[in-house]
Amino acid sequence: MSEQNDTRIRNANLSEQMKTSFLSYAMSVIVARALPDVRDGMKPVHRRILYSMIEQGNTPDKPHKKSARIVGDVMGKYHPHGDSAIYESMVRMAQPFSYRHMLVDGHGNFGSVDGDSAAAMRYTEARLSKVAMEMVRDLNKDTVNFVPNYDGEEREPEVLPARFPNLLVNGATGIAVGMATNIPTHNLGEVISAIHILMNNPEATTTDLMEALPGPDFPTGGIVMGKSGIRRAYETGRGRVTVRAKVDIEQTKTGKEQIIVTELPYAVNKARLIERISELARDKRIEGITAIRDESDRDGLRVSIDVRRDASASVILNNLYKETLLQTNFSFNMLAINGGKPQTMGLKEILEAYLVHQREVIRRRTAFDLQKAQARAHILEGLRIALDHIDAIIGIIRSSKTSEEAKRHLIDGYALSDKQAQAILDMRLVRLTGLERDKIEDEYQKLVELITDLKDILAHEHRVDDIIYNELLEIQTKFGDPRRTELQVGDVTNIEDEDLIEEEAVIVTLTRNGYIKRVPQAEFKAQNRGGRGVQGMNVNDEDFVDQMIATSTHDTLLFFTNKGKVYRMKGYEVPEYGRQAKGIPVVNLLNFEGDEKIQTVITVKGEASESQDYLFFVTRQGVVKRTAVSEFSNIRTNGLKALTLRDNDEVLSVQITDGTQSIIIATKDGYSVRFSEGDVRIMGRAAAGVRGIRLREGDLVIGSDVLSQQDNVLIITENGYGKQTPATEYPIKGRGGKGIKTANITEKNGSLAGMIIINVNKDIMVTTTQGVMIRFAASTVSQTGRATMGVRLIRLEDGAQVATLAKVDHEDEPLDEVTEDVPRETPLDSNQLDQVTDLLDRASTDDTSTEE
Repeated sequence: MSEQNDTRIRNANLSEQMKTSFLSYAMSVIVARALPDVRDGMKPVHRRILYSMIEQGNTPDKPHKKSARIVGDVMGKYHPHGDSAIYESMVRMAQPFSYRHMLVDGHGNFGSVDGDSAAAMRYTEARLSKVAMEMVRDLNKDTVNFVPNYDGEEREPEVLPARFPNLLVNGATGIAVGMATNIPTHNLGEVISAIHILMNNPEATTTDLMEALPGPDFPTGGIVMGKSGIRRAYETGRGRVTVRAKVDIEQTKTGKEQIIVTELPYAVNKARLIERISELARDKRIEGITAIRDESDRDGLRVSIDVRRDASASVILNNLYKETLLQTNFSFNMLAINGGKPQTMGLKEILEAYLVHQREVIRRRTAFDLQKAQARAHILEGLRIALDHIDAIIGIIRSSKTSEEAKRHLIDGYALSDKQAQAILDMRLVRLTGLERDKIEDEYQKLVELITDLKDILAHEHRVDDIIYNELLEIQTKFGDPRRTELQVGDVTNIEDEDLIEEEAVIVTLTRNGYIKRVPQAEFKAQNRGGRGVQGMNVNDEDFVDQMIATSTHDTLLFFTNKGKVYRMKGYEVPEYGRQAKGIPVVNLLNFEGDEKIQTVITVKGEASESQDYLFFVTRQGVVKRTAVSEFSNIRTNGLKALTLRDNDEVLSVQITDGTQSIIIATKDGYSVRFSEGDVRIMGRAAAGVRGIRLREGDLVIGSDVLSQQDNVLIITENGYGKQTPATEYPIKGRGGKGIKTANITEKNGSLAGMIIINVNKDIMVTTTQGVMIRFAASTVSQTGRATMGVRLIRLEDGAQVATLAKVDHEDEPLDEVTEDVPRETPLDSNQLDQVTDLLDRASTDDTSTEE
């Protein structure tokens, strides 16, 4: 007994044994279950289903048969892996939203795009579709190899003839051991056209093939965004494309907008999509959706999403693209079995492998037809001999005692083969008629021609290719249909946050203590000058609005600090608060240094790197500098140095210019200078700048802007008085002078608090140190000369002073009636103004040259 055990037991390394066994299992899964063959685009289960159905005669011209019968036959003969796996595969081949050209014609409930499963196999029926007959055409002509089934009692095809490239047309998806495949569906006509290109030019590139086959064509339609991902996938076998639903924005009779979804990305569950959208609307993660309805019917898919009247359908749609499967990514992984091994292939490699298979199919079919024709011609040759010697042959037959004796005499007497002799013995007497003799001769001559043609096909490769070309063209004409998936130019990788925010005009406010917020401009309605305004912000600890910028949620805000650094933020990134809210500390949004604070904020549209404009800097001490906007294209999160400041100086304002404009600078004591922008040379970011205006002792710059001849200069004093003066009264002089008088400063009106350039199509927004705001049309401000005091623009509370002013877009609404008429001062005429200017210039003995 021990000796017997010694011969049956052997020592083995466990790790090596596990490695060998696992590799065998893995290759079995890869080759025999999970991955499609590049030649017919089918996994074994799909191939066995079609073969079993053709064996049963379950063709399109016959009635449907119960699915349970088909599944049982497949499982019992060819695929012993469970009925559910077989039925699910057959169901998928019958779903119009899964296959581009269905291979199974299903009768009954075969599932839906909502994710509903098919009815049980005992309820449904199926048969082969018409296009599936092209997959098995010529199967009985020895076109492919047959192999034994799992128990050796049956034989099944190793691959189907596949008279069209099914791998690309219907795609494939599967997960094997350590690898997976994901091939999209394509348009049948386009794939065949690409094969034609390759046959005409074997050196064709992927670009050439994409002229005919530009991209996937999903059964559910949708939109593929961009072609770079497609090209990469077709060249390497791997790539990714973005697929969007087909969506239209419609307007109802009541004026509301609706988002209408008519096509979904491939493999998206409609019911889950609707549930997801409802969840986002219910949780307020996407605001503005009032209702969602599934209006799909037998005519097609339709999902209607109602949008609130004050919401933007475009913004909601961008949010839906980002948060739901209205936009998905399809990842190409074109892995298939080629030559018995898994291989990742590009488009050209797949088409070449298919052509190799088709050439073999055509050659084997031709050889089969040739063999059959030669066998028939051999019989006909014997019949012809018999007809030529019919009387003698009849005599031999009559004189023979047995059929074997008669056959032997025929073979010996006329040099016939066994088959020819047997055919003569089996010939009916009716074949002896003259008409039948002619039929035999005609058939023989046609077979001779056919044999010659078939031999020529086998001898010449181009004849084989001509047959493939023409038969593919026939299939293209018969089964081709229009493309369903739209291909859009321009890649879409990710939806930016800006796309998810509705573009609207806003006011961004920044307080002296560094609190920032944004408020829609619509919150402020136009009033008449002299009114008391509306409460714009609750202020504490003597804080007040220091900066107020009219911008858009999609604009870029550049924050210039007192240290000469610049920071970047998009308009929508500034938190939105109510009109009376204080906002959020700006230090929570930008990475400031310890003693740094925002000094001025400007708006930039578009990309800075593409701009041809300039940034014009003005500091409190009257220093100016001009730098190209393009130098501020890459601003880091911790800021960027914008200019080098001198001691005790800080940035006051920054303007965008085009290089040909004139600049005006105004000071607290009521002086101004206007000079051409070209007087300041272009400098780098780190430059310190040059003198723009020579300040008198104790004076500071309070405003600067770009001024054209059609504009007016509007100033406002600390006590709420203001005026506007035509630009023509401000002559252009060289930079660096002490300037001319722009306002008559008195104890009543106070020092200048601000200066801006306006026109009649703008509104003015004024903010006090107590946080009160008033908005009025610029056209209501009186026009007077330079050396006047102006009129009251805002009535201030005790102890309050004007803090800031800004210009915003004009609102076309009627203004209230004027409640107060403030008397105007008598302006100085032009001669008086010139005299005052000359006196001021002579009073200065400092150097007023244009360069320091």
